[in-house]
Amino acid sequence: SYSKYPSCYKDISMWVPEKWTDNDFYEFVREIAGDIVGDVKIIDDFVHPKTKKRSKCYRITYQSMDRNLTNEEIDKVQFKLRDVCVEKMGVELR
Repeated sequence: SYSKYPSCYKDISMWVPEKWTDNDFYEFVREIAGDIVGDVKIIDDFVHPKTKKRSKCYRITYQSMDRNLTNEEIDKVQFKLRDVCVEKMGVELR
């Protein structure tokens, strides 16, 4: 369905562990942010040539079906997501 309210996107970039799956991250985002997440997609994926560490960057689109979201609301969710990703998923934020 389509929302008449504007969307806002935020990016999160991180070094990921070897046994990383994008689907686990997508589910994790939806678990933390709930139904204000409209879309999660990968926008960058590379391996550092020297360290062989893998980096991924995801774009998360936030949007509500019934109201405008404030920047403060979205930032609060985004910072919580960043903190919990470090604690529970073993990533290193970039």
